[in-house]
Amino acid sequence: MLDDFFIRALLAGIGIAMVAGPLGCFVIWRRMAYFGDTMAHSALLGVALSLLLKLNLMVSVFIVASVVSMLLLFLQKRGALSTDALLGILSHSALSIGLVIVAFMTWVRIDLVGFLFGDILAVSEADIDIIWGGGILVILALVYLWRPLLASTVNPELAEAEGLNPERARLFFMLLMALVIAIAMKIVGILLITSLLIIPAATARRFATSPEVMAILASLIGAVAAAGGLFGSLHWDTPSGPSIVVAALALFVLSLLPVGWPERASHSSHGGH
Repeated sequence: MLDDFFIRALLAGIGIAMVAGPLGCFVIWRRMAYFGDTMAHSALLGVALSLLLKLNLMVSVFIVASVVSMLLLFLQKRGALSTDALLGILSHSALSIGLVIVAFMTWVRIDLVGFLFGDILAVSEADIDIIWGGGILVILALVYLWRPLLASTVNPELAEAEGLNPERARLFFMLLMALVIAIAMKIVGILLITSLLIIPAATARRFATSPEVMAILASLIGAVAAAGGLFGSLHWDTPSGPSIVVAALALFVLSLLPVGWPERASHSSHGGH
């Protein structure tokens, strides 16, 4: 029989993966992988401020990630620097400020490795309630925002002309990203969140026949990676967060294999004669 802590870890991992999948599709479609990294790095500043000001950890991370998003939108409108340069500045600044604040708090013992790589095996029943409750809210919000988000991803000018308000959709998407990062941080850690957003979505892209199918497949692939990574972690005694990402990577590599390659190989050999 599996232990209670492992069942809780499975429920938490699958819950996060199911939400990260559809969001990750938009990250890929909009070429925003670096934005995901920036949001994840800002989480450490949220952790530092929560310890300094005695705030709820998840709320603090969500607020900081949201502020970084607003700051990015504001600086983009100024147009002084390219988006990737702005993301680089915000990402490394938030991470470094967080580390400096932590260094000053000599009275607090902090497990930085736990925050960076997560500790899914330590999730409580209350954490699972938050993950699934927050996850359902994110999915409902995505369903509501699906049409304007998709339209503004394909053609922002056309979406604007149709009155779909792409700027507002983008703002809400960034806030949803901030919420998922706040929820997921304890599970896979700051450094691995982006990979859970991107890898399952990238794997799903190869098999998807429509955006909606890709979003559903990304959720399912993420859930399989979470379960596979946890069972692998249990079997080989490897760290759980990185094991989930390695499982997701294995699925991605498998997806790259050509379908029906033995037949193709035999055809090509016949063609050579």
